[in-house]
Amino acid sequence: MSTPVGRSAGESWRVLRTPLLVTGAIVLIAIVVMIATTARTSGPFSPDSTESDGARALATLLKNHSVDVHSTEVLDDAVQPGDGKALVIGPDGSLDRSDWQRIADARWSHLILIRPGTRALEVLAPGVLDTGQILSSSSRRPGCDLPAAVKAGTATVSGSTYSAPDGAQRCYGDGINNTVIRVESDNRIVDVVGTPRTFTNAELADDGNAALALDLLGTHQDLTWYLPQWESSGFDDEDSGGPPLVPPDVRYIGWALAFAVLVVAIWRGRRLGPVIAERLPVIVHAAETTEGRARLYRRSRARDRAAAALRESALGKLHKAHGIPRRADPSAVVATVAARTGRDPAMLYELLYGLAPLSDAALMSLSHELDVLTQEVRHP
Repeated sequence: MSTPVGRSAGESWRVLRTPLLVTGAIVLIAIVVMIATTARTSGPFSPDSTESDGARALATLLKNHSVDVHSTEVLDDAVQPGDGKALVIGPDGSLDRSDWQRIADARWSHLILIRPGTRALEVLAPGVLDTGQILSSSSRRPGCDLPAAVKAGTATVSGSTYSAPDGAQRCYGDGINNTVIRVESDNRIVDVVGTPRTFTNAELADDGNAALALDLLGTHQDLTWYLPQWESSGFDDEDSGGPPLVPPDVRYIGWALAFAVLVVAIWRGRRLGPVIAERLPVIVHAAETTEGRARLYRRSRARDRAAAALRESALGKLHKAHGIPRRADPSAVVATVAARTGRDPAMLYELLYGLAPLSDAALMSLSHELDVLTQEVRHP
């Protein structure tokens, strides 16, 4: 008759219910936090970020000047009808030509493009070209009659530079390469800015950066602050990348699950308690242990180890009998023992620190000599 040794369904549930409940609670909290913060943005040039590369200071400045700032990372918010409104589009992300065309069709009254790519320029700012030149960070005069630049005066600018068609206003450059471009067409104003650093928390208070940012982004009372992510409505043949295989929301849930698994693993991991004395089932006498080790040495012909063990034992007795420190120099040990026993120091040195015996007979002779020496010290 066989007896089952596996767990029953009830036992398995009792063991697993706590880890499952903890994991579920962590995942639920992560999802709630993610949903609650969906409308908020994060990362560089985010109006919600207080890091040095964030733009919380600029968003606060705009709100203090009666500009209603809406931050988003969702493309659908950037393609809503924008008549009488302004849209600032941050750097990075991945949008294809059809996405940029949808933004253009929304008819925003004012577009501010921060370090735009070639595809965005072709659709939203025709004639503006990226020169491929990078200006080092420095304070520069506007060099143009753009009201926002004239009012701001000197500003700290750097980064990508652009060339523009006739009729466009070119500011903050070296005369050929410019970091701020304004073009107007179809009753729409498009500003191209080569770097977000000028408007970040770290540099907003420098030179006239705050005034320039306020006059460029604060032209309308309704401002949508869009930071493109890795989501696209589609991708055409010219798009080398396209939307990612894993949407951002799924990645967040995956990270939450991974964190939950880590917490449960740490919680359920083996914990080392205090050392517990355990009674041995069999008492092994010291003589039997010594004899067993001797057999092992003999079987492996380890005469060197056997001799070293014999000499170490003899030296321990000699040190104890004469009060010699355990780390005493061999010459001091030999001199002390020779003075006590009257033996030749050279012979004592060979006996206590010499070479390993080459045969079993020599090993037995060494053992006998060491035993005689310790007897002489113990009973002079």
